[in-house]
Amino acid sequence: MDAIRSVLVPIHEEGWRFIAFFAVATFLLFLVFEPFGWVGVVLTCWCAYFFRNPDRVTPQRDGLLVSPADGVVQMITEAVPPPELDMGDAPMTRVSVFMNVFNVHVNRVPADGVITNLAYHPGKFLNATLDKASEDNERQAVRMTTDQGKDIAFVQIAGLVARRILCELKTDQQVSAGERFGLIRFGSRVDVYLDDSMTPMVAVGQTAVAGETVIADSNADEPAREGQLH
Repeated sequence: MDAIRSVLVPIHEEGWRFIAFFAVATFLLFLVFEPFGWVGVVLTCWCAYFFRNPDRVTPQRDGLLVSPADGVVQMITEAVPPPELDMGDAPMTRVSVFMNVFNVHVNRVPADGVITNLAYHPGKFLNATLDKASEDNERQAVRMTTDQGKDIAFVQIAGLVARRILCELKTDQQVSAGERFGLIRFGSRVDVYLDDSMTPMVAVGQTAVAGETVIADSNADEPAREGQLH
């Protein structure tokens, strides 16, 4: 039963209309030319896989920040947060997690706290792996104050094929670490801007799991971690 549940995970409600479209198109393809129909079956299965919405076990401790997205830690750098969030011009440590089309795309809140600002910024649809995507691409930026009083931000960024950012948060909303708050389709990236007291606990190239992987700890006094490929 556990094995079945690990495969048949819940589907995000945003995905059902796309799955239905793929399924109808597949049926029509079978009527036209059977080999095309089997291609449609594969694409329909991929669509259902893309919109999967599995449960996650989020670490519970004051000071922890968890990854808001599944994917690879693409870069860790110093950058000024989006100007629309009114967080000043001082650079903050930015952790970027890139999601490809095979990752879970449901995004999760990185910490316990209160949402203090939300800002949508229209833009381009450049490859989300590029550094300039943080400035040029369409994005939904979120600023929050953690329960420990730390001012952080996380930003959903559209990518090369992403054309829809969904964010269900509201200003003054109380949120919990690991809580689902939206998604991006299809393939993109989420940036997290850390408070000065926070040191990244992940390394570039590491695979992060939304709601589970600890990306920073405001209570830690160790230096930034380095990774080695094996």
